[in-house]
Amino acid sequence: MRFLERERETLAKLLPELDPALRETPLMELERPGSPGIRLFRESGGPGLLVPEAYQGRGATALDALRVQRALGSRSPSLAVATTMHHFSMATLVGLGRLGDGPAWLLVEGVAAGNRVVASGFAEGRSGTGVLDPSMTARVTGDGVLVNGVKRPCSLARSMDILTASVLIPREDGRGDELAVALVPAESEGLSVSGFWSSAFLAGAESEQVTLTDVLVPPELVLRTATVAGERLDDLQTAGLIWFQTLMTGSYLGAASALVERVLLNDRIPEHERVRLFVETEAAMATAEGVARRVDSGDLGESALAQALFTRYGVQDALGRIVPRAVELLGGLNFMTSDEVGHLAASANGLSLHPPSRTRMTGPLSAYLADSPLTIA
Repeated sequence: MRFLERERETLAKLLPELDPALRETPLMELERPGSPGIRLFRESGGPGLLVPEAYQGRGATALDALRVQRALGSRSPSLAVATTMHHFSMATLVGLGRLGDGPAWLLVEGVAAGNRVVASGFAEGRSGTGVLDPSMTARVTGDGVLVNGVKRPCSLARSMDILTASVLIPREDGRGDELAVALVPAESEGLSVSGFWSSAFLAGAESEQVTLTDVLVPPELVLRTATVAGERLDDLQTAGLIWFQTLMTGSYLGAASALVERVLLNDRIPEHERVRLFVETEAAMATAEGVARRVDSGDLGESALAQALFTRYGVQDALGRIVPRAVELLGGLNFMTSDEVGHLAASANGLSLHPPSRTRMTGPLSAYLADSPLTIA
């Protein structure tokens, strides 16, 4: 069947061992706490997906990565959501490397060569703060930077090798503070993981609480961005947010596509219903591919971020139509005799829960349409 053909072919090209392993594992086993999905992702070379081949990675384009995340979402929504957070961190580190930061490239290569999993301490959904505001406090000492704070939920919490976190530290020239990226090894003294996620949905993403208590991060693992907190988005932040919105959109489209695939394979469902569902799902994917192509063309500016947000919210609306219709067409027997349909339906609705929410972005997007700079609430 042609549905999901490009996505699974891309996954097979870049991570050839992963899809067969996921296919052989029951969906609900991949979705439970302690899921083998993240281990399979690591063993297949997934951590290096966005790393250039020159640095021992797979060299995926943005379009490739979008298709991979949709393919993963169709096998395990938990794995797709969790690995999007890894890729968000890696896109930020690759962006720092391209700005000329030599240490960033060393870290990027180390992640790819060692198949290390990187959790993200960046995006936050805390009331009254922006998604880019540091959630950790930092104090510079003679031995490095002491970091304190809590990140919850933090996907990949129990499998991570490294936690990336945004912190605010004094500029080296003494003129105010700047944002920096701290890379915290998971085995660091003072770092602990505790339970947070109590829902059965997306439980395989390991979205727990990570607490840092006087964790000392050595200077070589603190990457300065030369960005002052609270100012207009800089190029690095803008690019990271575009990657986040695009790949998360693909991941949840994958979860919905798993339901649509079940509909398309059911000959008892009227042909016109199957085609209608297929058309709307593929139209949503096409809009996300448009953003990915802008990224691959090097267009990572404010306009591209606005399009990424418009697309993400538009896909949310499309999923709100696609998912209930797919469940209805599959019928009560499918829903009652297996947890899979209900689980996929609930998981696919998670896109609306990621920052920045549409409600908080209403004012900034309205101002942007009236020719003001785009801000993130």
